[in-house]
Amino acid sequence: MKEIFTHHMRTHTCGELRVAHIGTRATLCGWVHRRRDHGGLIFIDLRDRWGLTQVVFNPQIAPGTHTAAEGLRNEYVIAVAGTVRERPEGTENPKLATGAVEMVAEELTVFSRSQPPPFSIEIDEEVGEEVRLKYRYLDLRRPALQQALELRHRVMIETRNYFDSNGFLEIETPILTKSTPEGARDYLVPSRTQPGSFFALPQSPQLLKQLLMIGGMERYFQICKCFRDEDLRADRQPEFTQIDMEMSFVREEDIFSVVEGLMARVFKAAAGVELAIPFPRMTHEEALDRFGTDKPDCRFGLELKDMTELLRGTAFKSFDSAIVAGGRVKGMAVPGGGSFSRSKLDELTRMAVQCGAKGLAWFKVRADGLESPIAKFFNAGQLSGMRQGLGGAEGDLLLLVADRLAMVNACLSMIRCHLGRELSLMEQKGFNLLWVIDFPLFVYNEEEKRFESEHHPFTAPRDEDIQLLESNPLAVRSSSYDLVLNGYEIASGSVRIHDEALQHTIFRLLKLDENIIRERFGFFLEAFRYGVPPHAGIAIGLDRLVMIMAGRESIREVIGFPKTQKASCLMTGSPSPVSPEQLKELSIKIVEE
Repeated sequence: MKEIFTHHMRTHTCGELRVAHIGTRATLCGWVHRRRDHGGLIFIDLRDRWGLTQVVFNPQIAPGTHTAAEGLRNEYVIAVAGTVRERPEGTENPKLATGAVEMVAEELTVFSRSQPPPFSIEIDEEVGEEVRLKYRYLDLRRPALQQALELRHRVMIETRNYFDSNGFLEIETPILTKSTPEGARDYLVPSRTQPGSFFALPQSPQLLKQLLMIGGMERYFQICKCFRDEDLRADRQPEFTQIDMEMSFVREEDIFSVVEGLMARVFKAAAGVELAIPFPRMTHEEALDRFGTDKPDCRFGLELKDMTELLRGTAFKSFDSAIVAGGRVKGMAVPGGGSFSRSKLDELTRMAVQCGAKGLAWFKVRADGLESPIAKFFNAGQLSGMRQGLGGAEGDLLLLVADRLAMVNACLSMIRCHLGRELSLMEQKGFNLLWVIDFPLFVYNEEEKRFESEHHPFTAPRDEDIQLLESNPLAVRSSSYDLVLNGYEIASGSVRIHDEALQHTIFRLLKLDENIIRERFGFFLEAFRYGVPPHAGIAIGLDRLVMIMAGRESIREVIGFPKTQKASCLMTGSPSPVSPEQLKELSIKIVEE
């Protein structure tokens, strides 16, 4: 065990004592984890962050201390001094690192007492998340959460050491900054000294890190807090942490190399996992075609296949009308799914409808052909073609969706991931990292009838596609890249625009008014007049990365004090109203709806 610095109040941690310490005197500090009275002898398990040690109070050795120990209860905070001895034969605990020894108590100090906690610390029982978040300081005492936060710490330490050894500078950027909306809503902070004006909490340090490159810093990184006022999910929080980096005089290949080196180091040092580098790459188009998503989980198959041309003109009206309207029919084969019950098939159909599709078609692959309530609407060639095209073997299940391409992809991707978990297709598959590249530069907003940036407006188009900016903007690919881990996007970045004229062209295509451009980005564009190096960067979601490394289902499990899905802190009761005096100082008035 790594040696821990101790002080006069304790000589060892509760996870440190071993056979080599037998006969020595030690002092431990911690929480009473468990207390057992065995007819004269009192045993407690004493816990701190490093582990557990069994302490025995014997009335024949230290009667006064034994008497004091009778009043101990779970979660009392104490110090115990005594002699380390070998546990009697047959009482060893091989599950504990300290399980071969125990301490015979000679002195006891009670620092503070505890009421019975609202949930058990000693038993790893299921506790409602709201209770855990309300009493987060108690939840933090549980080993699982402590281990997750220690893993997070290791990742951060290795990140800093890696960047330092590669010539990067960690430079802090402001938390109080200018509102330059990047898609999500800003958190705004009113200015007391300039009434009616507001700071914004940064959604990312995007413009500032590009200004650092213009400032000649060349290699920057930061482990920084970011803020987005958006609807929350299991892998989102209103405030989150990212590993941010930017480099000058580089191309995207340089970013790939640096990030792959970082991931290899972090996984090996923090999790003991060897990663194979370089990571595979897949275009955005291929990812959508094969998996229906730009963040595919490639630990398992269930790949999507396009059946549109095969089924064009089919007698099954739902498919035919979707194809005539310009939609697509795609499907996948589920190994062994031919044994699914009707209720299971109905459940999958409900999932498809909830996703927005009109329905889900299914066919069970039998020895004599395909079995389905709708099989009669398809001719022999179409039935045979579906089985062959989707790769279904006897006993498999074929699933198909017909709709707009985006809807088909989203629906089948959701069902694919659901079945991957349910059929345990991704278990024991480790960590699968993948670069997704060649994203479109723009997407079209049908509602507002204008182009929007797929990533952000400072992303450079691919050199070979610049000529298409005016004639066919939706065909322009960006020099951007996402890093995907086990089906989660954990990092996103791009080569940046370093030419002022090109930046103005992008703004114009996005239909940004000149006044808005000056108001939001004037300070940034002014810097372009003083020499801008080619530069690129990326931001890695620390919370999401650690969540996956720790095998947790929510980033709240790897954050010390997270918010709920309603962006509130149950422990502190925030957000909360403030006094009229505070509002008056900020020139703010609350208007009742």
